[in-house]
Amino acid sequence: MRVETAPASGEGLVTPESVNRTVLMVDDDPDVRTSVARGLRHSGFDVRVAASGKEALRLLSNESHDALVLDVQMPELDGVAVVTALRALGNEIPICVLSARDTVNDRIAGLEAGADDYLTKPFDLGELVARLNALLRRASHTERPSDTMTVGALTIDTARRLVFVGGDRVELTKREFDLLAVLAENAGVVLSRQRLLELVWGYDFDVDTNVADVFISYLRRKLERPDVPRVIHTVRGIGYVLRAEP
Repeated sequence: MRVETAPASGEGLVTPESVNRTVLMVDDDPDVRTSVARGLRHSGFDVRVAASGKEALRLLSNESHDALVLDVQMPELDGVAVVTALRALGNEIPICVLSARDTVNDRIAGLEAGADDYLTKPFDLGELVARLNALLRRASHTERPSDTMTVGALTIDTARRLVFVGGDRVELTKREFDLLAVLAENAGVVLSRQRLLELVWGYDFDVDTNVADVFISYLRRKLERPDVPRVIHTVRGIGYVLRAEP
């Protein structure tokens, strides 16, 4: 798979986020692996490489890394399986997955597994650098208040990452919880889709994706009940707001 590189758009630009940051680059294609690793090094990252999902898990269990760039389509253990395994182990390393698959369902599968970003091949290496920098900035500001927030019948325990509706526990994925926590921290404030992408997914640049809408629909399916008033409201043409009243 050919990787497009474009120095003018960001490759080779060393930023504060990249200095002294170690990235593990995983791809079974040696050409892609070499090209991406070289570009990331030019941008200031310390890069280590792995040729398989199994090798990646071994390296991550033995060494410390700041971010993971991971191809989805690999033999034996694919990228989604690697992400799932890492999250099951409690490893919260920022992950950007790479894939030639660009359907909405493919992107959702990667993000639902626990990936933080999804970039389709071929891609501009400068964009990958920008996305990694955004993920690293977000990772350095992820601590949230260790308290309980209540909106209507909804209760969110941010310390234990638990959610209850009417006293009943609701199971959420990591991404669903992060999205709900951001809405709760800004209860009563209308957040645009772009703002949600910045706060939850780490995008600080315009991106054409409906992933925020998709995950809002996931939350609504899990939180809404006939006997409980809706708390996630759509503000047409703007975005979403969490509030008890309509």
